[in-house]
Amino acid sequence: MAGHLNPVTISPKAVVEIKEIMKNKNIPGEYGLRVGVKGGGCSGMSFLLGFDKQKENDLAYQVDDIPVFIEKKHTMYILGMEIDFHEGVEARGFTFINPVASQSK
Repeated sequence: MAGHLNPVTISPKAVVEIKEIMKNKNIPGEYGLRVGVKGGGCSGMSFLLGFDKQKENDLAYQVDDIPVFIEKKHTMYILGMEIDFHEGVEARGFTFINPVASQSK
């Protein structure tokens, strides 16, 4: 398969929401979406989203005009992940779909 594969994909619904947040919260133009992980141990990993400037050890790429930054050491934990946005009666927010984790058991 030719072409560059991004470590993380972002659903069209999540792209719209991220752009909306960046506009409404006046996120500076040089900032991008930071995707990362926190924790480990018994409770497993928590996935993080935020807005930040690019750092020296980041992988950087674009998804639909949104700069995405991932710390290189986090890449192995989030490779193949899809970020989606869920809007329901009970809750709304970003969800992380990790096809690798569901196949590893």
